[in-house]
Amino acid sequence: MDFDTRAFRHALGSFPTGVAVMTTTGAVPGEAEDVSHIGITVNSFTSVSLDPPLVLWCIDRRSRRYPAFAEAPGFTVSILAAGHKAVSSRLAGPGEHRLEGIALTPTALGPPALADSLAVFECAREQIWDAGDHAILLGRVLRFASHAQAGAPLVYFKGRYGALAQGTPPEGVAGRRVTDKD
Repeated sequence: MDFDTRAFRHALGSFPTGVAVMTTTGAVPGEAEDVSHIGITVNSFTSVSLDPPLVLWCIDRRSRRYPAFAEAPGFTVSILAAGHKAVSSRLAGPGEHRLEGIALTPTALGPPALADSLAVFECAREQIWDAGDHAILLGRVLRFASHAQAGAPLVYFKGRYGALAQGTPPEGVAGRRVTDKD
């Protein structure tokens, strides 16, 4: 039986995800060999544990950015707002991965956060596991900040950027609308 990886990827795209940018400090092979802050867009970010505070994300081991993230002692996670689409696109594919020209905020850890992010997590690299053609990076959250006033999240669904629909929850489902009061 043949496994249709293209159809598999398409089916996985049916699961809407948020979008984040991971930043670290390191050199990317094939780019200027000096050490600088670099970034990569991911939609594989998730929480793992509250105690201890752990998060994880995945990176393709064939990525030119993989060695920098695998060797770095930590990384910063910026949860993107809808207005970050251009930054997300720039850091998603091949090409320049430096952060010059992007609005940034310094962090205590070192790698900067994207300005106006919905939330920021500064993480010490805890562990890395090989998983097929990707690696899973587990980080211990050292510091975090939430910026709810930054707006709606950037969402990725079926291979495209999108937004969350706001309004009444589906019939029969308890929930809150943006307009609901505390």
